[in-house]
Amino acid sequence: MTAAETADRFDPRAIQSKWQQRWAAMDIFSADDDPADPRPRTYLLDMFPYPSGDLHMGHAEAYALGDAMARYYFLRGHNVLHPIGWDAFGLPAENAAIRNNTHPADWTYANIEVQAASFRQYGVSFDWSRRLQTCDPDYYKWTQWLFLRFYERGLAYRADGYVNWCPVDQTVLANEQVIAGKCERCGSEVVRRVLTQWYFKITEYADRLLADMAALEGKWPDRVLLMQRNWIGRSEGAEVAFQIEARDDPVTVFTTRPDTLYGATFFVVAADSPLAAELCAPEQQSALSDYVAEVRKLTDIERQSADREKTGVFLGRHAVNPVNGERIPIWAADYVLPDYGTGAIMAVPAHDQRDLDFARVFGLPVRVVLDTDSPDPAVTGVATPGAGTLVNSGPLDGLSKQAAIARIIEILAERGLGRGAVNYRLRDWLLSRQRFWGAPIPIVYCDGCGEVPVPDDQLPVVLPDLRGQELAPKGASPLAAATDWVATECPKCGGPAKRDTDTMDTFVDSSWYFLRYCSPSFEHGPFEVEAVRRWSPVNLYVGGVEHAILHLLYSRFFVKVLHDMRMVDFTEPFTALVNQGQVINHGKAMSKSLGNGVNLGEQLAAHGVDAIRLTMIFASPPEDDIDWADMNPDALVKFLGRVARVAADVAAAPAARAGAADPAAGDPDLRKVTHRTIDEVTRLVEATRLNVAVARLMELVSAARRTIDSGPGGGDPAVREAAEALAVMLSLFAPYTAEECWEILGHEPSVAQAGWPTADPALVVQDTVVCVVQVDGKLRDRLEVPASVGADELRALALASAPAERALAGRGVRTVIVRAPRLVNIVSS
Repeated sequence: MTAAETADRFDPRAIQSKWQQRWAAMDIFSADDDPADPRPRTYLLDMFPYPSGDLHMGHAEAYALGDAMARYYFLRGHNVLHPIGWDAFGLPAENAAIRNNTHPADWTYANIEVQAASFRQYGVSFDWSRRLQTCDPDYYKWTQWLFLRFYERGLAYRADGYVNWCPVDQTVLANEQVIAGKCERCGSEVVRRVLTQWYFKITEYADRLLADMAALEGKWPDRVLLMQRNWIGRSEGAEVAFQIEARDDPVTVFTTRPDTLYGATFFVVAADSPLAAELCAPEQQSALSDYVAEVRKLTDIERQSADREKTGVFLGRHAVNPVNGERIPIWAADYVLPDYGTGAIMAVPAHDQRDLDFARVFGLPVRVVLDTDSPDPAVTGVATPGAGTLVNSGPLDGLSKQAAIARIIEILAERGLGRGAVNYRLRDWLLSRQRFWGAPIPIVYCDGCGEVPVPDDQLPVVLPDLRGQELAPKGASPLAAATDWVATECPKCGGPAKRDTDTMDTFVDSSWYFLRYCSPSFEHGPFEVEAVRRWSPVNLYVGGVEHAILHLLYSRFFVKVLHDMRMVDFTEPFTALVNQGQVINHGKAMSKSLGNGVNLGEQLAAHGVDAIRLTMIFASPPEDDIDWADMNPDALVKFLGRVARVAADVAAAPAARAGAADPAAGDPDLRKVTHRTIDEVTRLVEATRLNVAVARLMELVSAARRTIDSGPGGGDPAVREAAEALAVMLSLFAPYTAEECWEILGHEPSVAQAGWPTADPALVVQDTVVCVVQVDGKLRDRLEVPASVGADELRALALASAPAERALAGRGVRTVIVRAPRLVNIVSS
């Protein structure tokens, strides 16, 4: 077959089976645990998948990104840890078991094997020796062990809490499972109810979770850090005590704007809080009860929506404003949540939009206490929450916001009616789940001893063998029906006891799995401390932005607790984070209901692994969404053929075998392109600008092609140098084609062991570069200029460009944006 025929007929699918078998035999990506290994260690981790079926298009993007980075550091000579496992507990497996009359493990492990085979086909450079599944008893034994350590430190506790309850499925639903107030599974109206639940006291670490984000600046995406800061929601303000008529004890509220206290004209209590029932006058109890029944159908998100019309019930009682003695009515409403502070707020309608909306619905007074040079909110319906100068506020009149806050806190403290305080939006982590397929909570209940932790030597508390309809919801956790399993012996007194029948939130499993990878077979703890110190923290974590808050925040919390336990010597689990965008289709997220899903298996069968990986990488920066409707994998198949043709041309040339000639004797222009490409791709990969790196490889292929076709030919040493560098760099993104080219060029596999090419500084230096000239953002000219050209000179050259003058068509120039030496954009007036 000629080199041209190689390009025309190259089918990246045809070489996959060959290299899969050879790679499996070679097993080159296993990390070396030897402490004496002198290589720098790099821990690169992809967020592990849930085994809900085969891999999908989102997986294809995420794991192509992570694998490119892992292969890069492997080629740079690092000792790379790049493991794989499965986040294997969860409700989908339980539902499948009910449908199929099987055990959840059957569905879970079958799907894991399907995904494992697909990962191998996808050519991901995993260390398979460290594989784990969170549903294995050998894993969740240590999840339970960690729970008990948290319990000993007072960080795990049991309390009453509000949950979303489906009366038909008779189970608790996460907020995400409630759509427009209805169960996503059966469509029934969801209600709020109180259940006794287990919590982790994450709020105890709120300040540290906030403060330690400073070390992540510039290494994590800004939007993720902002989302976490907002979720934690640290607020400085004051706690203010309001006396309630016909009640001995005052009710304390937290406010960030105590300076507006003189503008508080009513008092609001969360309708479904115990406080509302306690404060309600007897004649209003019936109205409150009816209202609460409606409120419990709403999720927290719906309750706080600014678009919902405000509703409420007057409780027939009044509070006393502590600064002016004014009687203000107490209302129950849904826009105040029962678990925020004390479940009560002071309402200042002139300067808070939700309070103003409520006041306008129920005809409550609106008093302006901030002069903001804005129209009266009572007239406009628009609150003025800004700074302003205090008015109608007695001793605070004329003060600025900050001065007034400081002064009113002093006044409240002097009167014993309040104090400065800090509050958080963050709530303790509710980890109880009324599900079967999860890690059992290792607590038993004894009539004589109360809560008793299961001793370490009795771990794991293994799930019983329930299947099919035994798992169907019946108003309590399915484990409650396993009476033989529930009945046990109290570890403390030996008397009869009962096991806790809830299981843990699956986020508990995923909050420490990255530590287990460092020593997955360790039998004396969740991980070997010294192994974690050698490998951790994770250098680069790759995954979706949908995990920006819960998973990442919980993992950070776990690591801080483990640091306090002296089990790890770092306080942040992931040094750097890369979020990939979503793979969509025709502008919308893929879904069965829309009928716009794309099957990854079909795409791989049609185009081959390398073409799909390259398409995912080349489409956009990692963080941007990819619309598959706009993608053309066939174009990447053709590109791979051109790469293979370059290798074939070199191999076919006389005296062009590997190492036969010094590249320095080859074509000087191609050598400059090669070394500049090496230099630029190196920097681009380290900055995770992988799509631009692929573009540079395409340019190198074109340059090599020109040298072969119009220059000295494939036998030139510079062409071999370009082809070899190309194969190595391409292996990050298209490992099958790269490996095939490496073999065609006369080398033993694997290209992954070839080492990263080194750029010659003397060849990287550019005498001239091409500067793009734009007019109003559109390309109008290209100028060859000295690489050292200054901004002023480049501006003058661009303005003198004839194509640029024609494009301006007599219009004036408003501004000229210069990015020397490669870009000038002339903006017309």
